[in-house]
Amino acid sequence: MSSYKKVILITGGAGFIGSHLVRLFVNKYPQYQIVNLDALTYAGNLENLRDIESLPNYIFEKGNINDQEAMFALFEKYSFDAIIHLAAESHVDRSISEPLAFVKTNVMGTCNLLNVSRKKWNPNWESKLFYHVSTDEVYGSLGKEGLFTETTPYDPRSPYSASKASSDHFVMAYHHTYGLPVIVSNCSNNYGSHHFPEKLIPLMIINIKNNQPLPVYGKGENIRDWLYVDDHASAIDLIFHKGTTGGKYNIGGFNEWKNIDLIYLLCGIMDKKLGRKPGDSAKLISFVKDRPGHDMRYAIDAGKLHRELGWKPSLRFEEGLEKTVDWYLANEKWIEQVTTGEYQHYYEKQYHK
Repeated sequence: MSSYKKVILITGGAGFIGSHLVRLFVNKYPQYQIVNLDALTYAGNLENLRDIESLPNYIFEKGNINDQEAMFALFEKYSFDAIIHLAAESHVDRSISEPLAFVKTNVMGTCNLLNVSRKKWNPNWESKLFYHVSTDEVYGSLGKEGLFTETTPYDPRSPYSASKASSDHFVMAYHHTYGLPVIVSNCSNNYGSHHFPEKLIPLMIINIKNNQPLPVYGKGENIRDWLYVDDHASAIDLIFHKGTTGGKYNIGGFNEWKNIDLIYLLCGIMDKKLGRKPGDSAKLISFVKDRPGHDMRYAIDAGKLHRELGWKPSLRFEEGLEKTVDWYLANEKWIEQVTTGEYQHYYEKQYHK
């Protein structure tokens, strides 16, 4: 019998969003035992969690959510009270070149976890929770007007978003069919420290610093709603503890930016940080062929989360972006570790066509 109030499994806890969430829960809830399960693929990095790895309520387990036998063994070992499921393949470009990998992890892996949870928790659902972390990309693409709400019909446009939409549906199906207690949240684009450098903001920061081209898809007109990763973690914390079982919550930054405008803003911040003349970094912008099925606009209506649970973002975008830049400039060793090997081969293949 565990001496902890709750034993929580966080999948994908060595990744970008996962590591911020694990850190928050481990530090904020010493009465909880946090088990971090991660397969440590290219985007999972235990360096992200060095500051908490020795704390008594934190445990790391290397494993793959597709391994049913291993997942049953984990449940036997820890008797989880809850799962916060973040483990996923998450980069749209990779999903275009390797779609079946996304089906395997995002759909089959989620279903495997759902099935193990159902069998291990049934019929004692009380105080159990399967919290599935998803994306706004399941809703498809918006025009110039409107926002994604929790009732927006799903209309995924890429293998990545289709795989996440499928996993969302399976989570809700397990709730309606078996009574599994679940919550789903769908977030907008995250940014902040420890973000793998294939993503837009860290890629641009690193390339600006190194005076390398800044590859911008199409004309850079695509619009995204940006959410600071620590704000996302705080929202998950709130939803986990106070959200309605069987419910859905959208988490957004109320913060829409065209890609090209964001990059100009980033260039201006970097010019100041690096002591360059205004406009120097912007000269590195290089427009490249747009990717297939590139959604024009995402924008989240996070009003339900604000009305029901009182959540709102803590930082203005410019402030969060400056903090993010400062972190990357101060953590060259981390960047070197993650930008070698497989990632470099991928980068060459993706952007130097």
